[in-house]
Amino acid sequence: MSERTTTQREAEESTDDASDATPTTVTSGATSTVRALENAGIETMFGVQGGAIMPVYDALWGSDIDHVMMAHEQGAAHAADAYNVVSGRPGVCLATSGPGATNLVTGIADANMDSDAVVALTGQVPQDMVGSDAFQETDTTGITAPITKNNYFASDADTVGDTVGEAVALASSGRPGPTLVDLPKDVTNDETDREPGPPQTPETYTPQDEADDDAVEAAASAIEAADRPLLLFGGGVVKADASEEARAFATAYDIPVVTTMPGIGTMPEDHDLCLSWAGMHGTGYANMAITHTDLLIAVGTRFDDRLTGGIDTFAPSAEVVHVDIDPAEISKNIHADYPLIGDAGRVLEQLHDAVTTAPDADEWREQCGTWKAEYPMDYAAPDDEPLKPQFVVEALDEATSDEAIVTSGVGQHQMWASQYWTFREPRKWISSHGLGTMGYGLPAAIGARLAADDEEVVCIDGDGSFLMTVQELSVAVREDLDITVAILNNEYIGMVRQWQDAFFEGRHMAAGYSWIPEFDKLAEAFGARGWRVDDYDEVADAIEEALDYDGPSVVDFHIDPAENVYPMVPSGGANDKFALSEEQL
Repeated sequence: MSERTTTQREAEESTDDASDATPTTVTSGATSTVRALENAGIETMFGVQGGAIMPVYDALWGSDIDHVMMAHEQGAAHAADAYNVVSGRPGVCLATSGPGATNLVTGIADANMDSDAVVALTGQVPQDMVGSDAFQETDTTGITAPITKNNYFASDADTVGDTVGEAVALASSGRPGPTLVDLPKDVTNDETDREPGPPQTPETYTPQDEADDDAVEAAASAIEAADRPLLLFGGGVVKADASEEARAFATAYDIPVVTTMPGIGTMPEDHDLCLSWAGMHGTGYANMAITHTDLLIAVGTRFDDRLTGGIDTFAPSAEVVHVDIDPAEISKNIHADYPLIGDAGRVLEQLHDAVTTAPDADEWREQCGTWKAEYPMDYAAPDDEPLKPQFVVEALDEATSDEAIVTSGVGQHQMWASQYWTFREPRKWISSHGLGTMGYGLPAAIGARLAADDEEVVCIDGDGSFLMTVQELSVAVREDLDITVAILNNEYIGMVRQWQDAFFEGRHMAAGYSWIPEFDKLAEAFGARGWRVDDYDEVADAIEEALDYDGPSVVDFHIDPAENVYPMVPSGGANDKFALSEEQL
């Protein structure tokens, strides 16, 4: 017997009440590691066994922490990432040394780009073998230093628990991000009875909570005087659980709202003030608003290139109020006229208190409404053409509740999902934004499912992305997880094909699949349920059956292979010069 699964543990345990859990007795570095995780409130972990991490796994045997054995370490990192995004609690992944640790790297880099609180625990060869090119040895801390908030090489069984606790605390505090603890096997095997203390960040780490009062007053005066104010809510609003404060500020002063892709759901997308998300494939009206605003109030965003397009043409007439907890982001890409460093929710409360009169922006709101009417997010769906992906996304949205959680891979399907699903709450849109990791969607759905309560979990994936982590479907089946995977199958790496058509004279080099699996049958081979859909009249029934199935299901939607994602701002272009067709590129 290799390990107990989540479902087996539930059958063995007489109660799920965390308050009744028995803490792990500390007898070794490995048990101290597990005790530190218990002290930090960790309930679920994702990982893959291996030689150097084996002592930690053995210590988990008697713990109340649930461990989910993933099919690949990359899947473990993505599942932990999505677990964090949905729950707000740190996601934890484990891997052995060497290839186990390096397989985590893509997921750690993804968490780093999106500021997600992920803690990676990696096995390592014994300390006296480090540097000898031992079996499955690699310099894990060296490899991951550029992509972690901090990483640690544990060197003593007496202190390893405190190190792990610090890694957990640091991942979630201030600007969230991934941390890693490399655990040499001699450290985890060595005896100790020293119990780790509660998780604490380093004494030198003191992120600023409130913005400077004078800076707030200056920003408030600028808001009051603005003719065309615009709020831009980024992923930092989600990380700070500040959506309530963000919405209160927007509605109190009737200021239109644009979001970034990571900020989707911070403002209900069907609210009159919401212009949806901006950037390369954002709505035309969001991009027009950013281009013509005279005061951009940006909260929790790092102004990445997919949002800004060309820096020189981004919000060219605007002064910028930039709220961020990370001072390094202030004026890094876009100059901040009014820098406000602090927690997004707290600074929004400060601004709310400081603004005494709403800006006179009736004409501006009317103009934003005109742009909404002028550049609607519509599409043609002739009966005599193949199934349109936008139709599938809207049908899935219609069939699920407002609380449904959507994960995605990366590519055209990601854009269609974020464009045509109406999100009303934060932590419902789970995707890879900064790193753009194909294959994120399925393992993310596993992490989301285990973090969620009763919400439906839908993974909208592409055929290319699905193939990259399809092995994780075995985990969903083994753990009996109720997730629905909708594959928008165009038999291409679709975004590559779209760019080849637009910028490479239609030369489809390494973009199309001359053969591709029948995903419905592949799902059945894994033990899931599978459907294939080719026509419009099959869509509703297949979605209903898949959602009703209590377990993992896969619907293979064969969509129009020629369909493209629009609007589109060419890379480095001006946001208001978005194309609505290939001819406009």
